[in-house]
Amino acid sequence: MKRAALALSCVMSSLLTMPAAHALDGITVQIGESSESTTTYRIGAQFEFGRTLWQSDSGGVLLNGYWDAGVTRWSGLDATSVTLTPMFRLNFGASEGGVTPFLEAGIGAAYFTETNLDSQDLGSKFQFEDRLGAGLRFASGSEVGVRYYHYSNAGIKQPNDGIDMGALYYRLAF
Repeated sequence: MKRAALALSCVMSSLLTMPAAHALDGITVQIGESSESTTTYRIGAQFEFGRTLWQSDSGGVLLNGYWDAGVTRWSGLDATSVTLTPMFRLNFGASEGGVTPFLEAGIGAAYFTETNLDSQDLGSKFQFEDRLGAGLRFASGSEVGVRYYHYSNAGIKQPNDGIDMGALYYRLAF
């Protein structure tokens, strides 16, 4: 229950720091594999926070973020999930070619159409989405990267088997 309260407070603090309105900043397409060895397909839309949250004294490292709304199809498991996650991104100085490496993390909410995914019993359709990622942002704004996802209901309902996913993605920026 403490994990659920911590995750909920992170999401709520993100909501409070978000400016009121945003335009669509990018579309992501992704392919991955779940811990149940099934292929996953995801499409997402990103909305930048619109401001820098922190910047190093030298200016070479900065923290910003974005909201990510997505739909994932868990093929072979006959399930779909819909997610909304605030993502925090640590950007490292751009190289001469305009390529910026980054690390990112976020905790959000997910809704699954099914609770039984092969041998995994999620316990409820509501899940928390924990996400870690790394990638490269190009001068055009497009990106390539890798992500790791973990879905769990944080013990709100038993059983709470959870499910994981690793993925490769491409983001087209607007």
